[in-house]
Amino acid sequence: MIETNRPAAAPAEDEPDLLRDQFRQLLRYRRLIGAGVGIGLLGGVYLGVSTADTYVATADIVLRAPTDDPFNPSLAPDKAINIGSERQVALSSSIANEAAKKLGVSASDFSALRSGLQVTNPPQTMVLRFTYTADSPAEAARRANAMTEAYLLKRQEALDVTRDKMVKGYQDQRDPVAKQLEDLVKQINGMPAGPARDAAYSSKTDQQSKVNTLNSNIAKLQALDMTPGRVTSAAVPPHGADGPGLPMSLALGAAVGLALGLLGAWVRLVFDPAPRSEGDVARALRAPVLGSLPRGKADGGPLLAAGEEDPRLAEEYRSVAFRLAYDSRFADRRRLLVVAPRGSSEVAAAVAVNLAASFAETGKDVLLIEADLRTPVLASQLPTDAAGRPRWSQSQGSAGPQHGDTEWPDGRQLLVDAGESGSFDLIPGERVRNVPRALTSSRATRLVSEADSPNSTVVVLAPPVLSYADALALVDRVDGVLVVCDPGTVRRTDLSRIRELISGAGGTVLGAVLHAPLPGEKKRGRGKDAAPAGEDPRPEPRPGPSPRSREPQPIPYEVAAADASQHIPGDGTDTVALRTVRTGRR
Repeated sequence: MIETNRPAAAPAEDEPDLLRDQFRQLLRYRRLIGAGVGIGLLGGVYLGVSTADTYVATADIVLRAPTDDPFNPSLAPDKAINIGSERQVALSSSIANEAAKKLGVSASDFSALRSGLQVTNPPQTMVLRFTYTADSPAEAARRANAMTEAYLLKRQEALDVTRDKMVKGYQDQRDPVAKQLEDLVKQINGMPAGPARDAAYSSKTDQQSKVNTLNSNIAKLQALDMTPGRVTSAAVPPHGADGPGLPMSLALGAAVGLALGLLGAWVRLVFDPAPRSEGDVARALRAPVLGSLPRGKADGGPLLAAGEEDPRLAEEYRSVAFRLAYDSRFADRRRLLVVAPRGSSEVAAAVAVNLAASFAETGKDVLLIEADLRTPVLASQLPTDAAGRPRWSQSQGSAGPQHGDTEWPDGRQLLVDAGESGSFDLIPGERVRNVPRALTSSRATRLVSEADSPNSTVVVLAPPVLSYADALALVDRVDGVLVVCDPGTVRRTDLSRIRELISGAGGTVLGAVLHAPLPGEKKRGRGKDAAPAGEDPRPEPRPGPSPRSREPQPIPYEVAAADASQHIPGDGTDTVALRTVRTGRR
């Protein structure tokens, strides 16, 4: 509950609240999310259908290094065998050629034979796992076993070739030495005893030692166990297809598609210039969202919501007025400026009128000022009746209006009947030749100062703040500003710009009221000739109906020449004019 005379400022949002707000905004892009789910389902169908007739058979081989003592742990197998190189050999074309001979595969099907094989190595093992994928279970098992047999055969051949080369090398070294030893033995047998025979015996001993060493090496090589490895798990026909199945494929596709859709929606949200939630509006304006008008209830129909069959709109206006009444920034001065960002002021006018009626319902003396002097329409759209003229417009010592009453505000005051809510006063707008001069005149200032009276409230309706500078001319006197906008059409940069302009002019944004797009704005948004986002879709100004425009007009608020010495400073002739902008239709 908001405490009395406490500002209804936007509460600080923590991280969970921001995440929930972003998730709700993501759900606005249902088409992107639906497209992602659809693409994922199509991918799941393709995966399920393509893997429905795919079968995988697996065979395992444990590699061995050649050894003369298989029970000797001094030589580690991983030091003698490079498992990575062996895996590449298993995938080589020579192994595939050997398997193709066993399987009877033609040359045209050779590439398909190689493509179905995968060889992996489980970590920390000397195992090669042959995995073969085929269209039938029996064919997958047959080809996997053929590949393992071909690999073992080729490895056995490579080891035998290596051993034979080494044995031949030792034999080539031994044969010359053995020949020399045989010749030396013959010489010793024919030599007499003496020093020469002793030297021959010494040479014979050396050559015999070399021959014995070479024979020992050859014997060791011939005694090696050259088994390349053994099959620990032969391939058998698989019982089912390798694919996850159609139901699982659809589930996986839907999950991946949902993730893609959420990612696309998040990217769209990041680059979306429009505020898509109340939190975005509050952060851009640095002010709370005081209310959100029901969809379909704020466009069209009478301006006054009181007395309608559906009470939701009137209750929403009462809620906004209640929050403003308990905001100390408004309660201290009781002055409210209602503006729209750009475009149409139709909803802003409805908000201003109904807030005036809501304040009047609480017993306040409410004065509604239509400061939109370019296209004034409130007098023709509200149930009004002539009322007494305000105090400031009564001419002292004069029975009739002076010449200055021809310019706005001319003292005309209407009484608006708001039904059960009561009544409030209306100062209707009027087309003038110099809008900035009229808005900054002393008479307009006296109108706004009506809020200084006890139990009084002044509500001012101004043109769109980004289309005209009229609202900024009133901010120094009506410093409490209420922004009425459609979050789907306004941009975050527009809201930030409004806050900067109002703060720079000395005012304060009290909050915002959100509404749905108007029917005309929806058509313009979908049409081919839609106006750019930065332009105001207003028609060309229509000429005023006053016949006096063709004749020379007196200067507004001009004092008669005979009473020139009685000129009062600040009566409107010495105001600072703002830049001139074109008029348009609200």
